[in-house]
Amino acid sequence: MDPSVLEQGGVQRRLARTRALAEVGVAGLRTLLGSRALVVGCGGLGHPVAAYLAGAGVGHLTLMDDDDVEETNLNRQLLFHTQDAGRPKAAVLQERVRALQPHVAVAAMEMRLTERNARGIVGAHRVVVDCTDDPATKFILQDTALRCAVPLVHGGAVRWGGQVTVIPAGGRPCLRCLFDEPPPAERCQDAGVLGAACGAVGAVMAAEAVKVLLGVGQPLTARLLTLDLLAGTTRVQPLYARQGCPHCAAAATPARR
Repeated sequence: MDPSVLEQGGVQRRLARTRALAEVGVAGLRTLLGSRALVVGCGGLGHPVAAYLAGAGVGHLTLMDDDDVEETNLNRQLLFHTQDAGRPKAAVLQERVRALQPHVAVAAMEMRLTERNARGIVGAHRVVVDCTDDPATKFILQDTALRCAVPLVHGGAVRWGGQVTVIPAGGRPCLRCLFDEPPPAERCQDAGVLGAACGAVGAVMAAEAVKVLLGVGQPLTARLLTLDLLAGTTRVQPLYARQGCPHCAAAATPARR
């Protein structure tokens, strides 16, 4: 998105509250409008992430998902409607985000992230937000982000809460510092998930992505935030790089995009 759209009166009004933040201002809005963010997964986490990134002024969003809308999604994927059942999630979310923020360029990719296609997709963006619920896909996404030197916001939600961390462009620590192999999936259809938990975790993920794009605040790098809505608690614990981890130790030097 051309940052010059900020000169349009309607765009200035939409982004006025973001611009008023001391850490943003006009210069920050221009940075956001010129940024490209990839959101992988258009479900319970992808909804708040996409909506809040667009609302913050991120100029180009790519929404990626190969699933279709189901009625069981509607307790937490609030931009979908009953009549959307059977339609591709990425395409429907694209429509809704465009309606919320017409100045944002939104692309839909109705496909699954694989080892074969990941590098070309990830490398075209300034930040990647992992909203998937499949551990194997999360590892492909993280490994590719490290190779492309693109920062990654990782998150997950199940039952009454979830977790968020940020893998920096330079790596260390990464998800493979915690797990040698993808852990078993704990799927929502088995464990259940509160819609508000997805909203809360997704909002944190969107805020982390904005911080990364602007270079402000203290992103959750080398830290894991755990949110438990049932207990009414949050916890932030340090993460440590695993000695000899072959993935983040060999992370590429950040490149210009």
